[in-house]
Amino acid sequence: MKKTHELKVAIVAELLTKMGGAERVIEQIYKIFPQADIFTLLYDTKKCGAVFPAEKVHTSFLQKYIQWGIPKQFLISKFPEAIESFNFDEYDLVISSSSAFAHGIITPTNTFHLSYVHAPMRYAWDYTHQYQKEKLTGWKKILTPFLWSTLRKLRIWDYCARDRADVICANSNTTAKRIEKFWRKNSIVLYPPVNTKRFIKDTISPHHNFYFIVSMIEPFKNIELAVKAFQNMPEKKLVIIGDGSQKKALEEQTKNNSNITFLGRQSDAVVTQHMQNCKAFIFPGLEDFGITPVEANACGKPVVFYNKGGVTETILDTESEQTGIKFNEQTPECLQKAVELLDKNYEDIIANQTLFTKQSEKFSEERFEKNLKKILTENGVIV
Repeated sequence: MKKTHELKVAIVAELLTKMGGAERVIEQIYKIFPQADIFTLLYDTKKCGAVFPAEKVHTSFLQKYIQWGIPKQFLISKFPEAIESFNFDEYDLVISSSSAFAHGIITPTNTFHLSYVHAPMRYAWDYTHQYQKEKLTGWKKILTPFLWSTLRKLRIWDYCARDRADVICANSNTTAKRIEKFWRKNSIVLYPPVNTKRFIKDTISPHHNFYFIVSMIEPFKNIELAVKAFQNMPEKKLVIIGDGSQKKALEEQTKNNSNITFLGRQSDAVVTQHMQNCKAFIFPGLEDFGITPVEANACGKPVVFYNKGGVTETILDTESEQTGIKFNEQTPECLQKAVELLDKNYEDIIANQTLFTKQSEKFSEERFEKNLKKILTENGVIV
């Protein structure tokens, strides 16, 4: 066993092409192990270089294809080969952060591999039929046999690769259940780190009477559900920050709804300002964890959330403790009723700010570091 700073460490990320929730987790792991080298399939210096310096990042052979202008979607079938090509012979500890491929790295016997799993490959398992429905529209339907064959091969590879880590950590109990279902493996729940100190309550002004969403605007995020609900509530304002394939369509859909505003992609500072000043946060999708609802609670803001997935582990809605309002069906009507119920009980809910702080701190960066080191200590990796 070695001390933390004495370890030769590698961190493996699937993609470092944007700064999203998974990348923030990698950032925190990198802070814990600043001596680490970083391995990734694809890397965008402009978008991630400020957090992950280019001199510390090792990319796969697929990087050249991106530089040639080939979209990464056309390279997915090559991802298993690329992730297996990395050599970790000189490392004591490798931590992979996996939503699909990173757990499939190959490490030598004397290298400890902890795989932090955000989800088993969703588009190859439980989301596969919906994924094909969304992607294969219009003329693209002729690609159905090719995509089906690719996904089938990925499922086989993914199931084989599940055994390559010494320890599997799941980012929530929801993810742990999916790991058990699709991989037939046990895992340790390690909630991801949330920068709760980013939100300082003393600086938060009274809310500006708008509801808030920050998210990728993609079908699986179900932002359209929130849009439809607020179209039925013209007296309530909804502000949406983020970008994605559905953004233009939803903007067109709401061009006559002055209460719904799309701000596109914004800086962390702008996101923080809106989170601190909103009335409440809207979380309409089904996710394995969901960092943004915890950030909203850290601001003392309640969350209106769909009652499935990881958010049920982070946001409280019981008779005795409440940091949000749940809705049980993904329909505009159910979401609308939840918003109206929140309005009715708003002052009572936000009165207990101590509860908001206590609940959000369960998922702090400090708690993540403590629990990660505890797992590594129990497995004889560090002292």
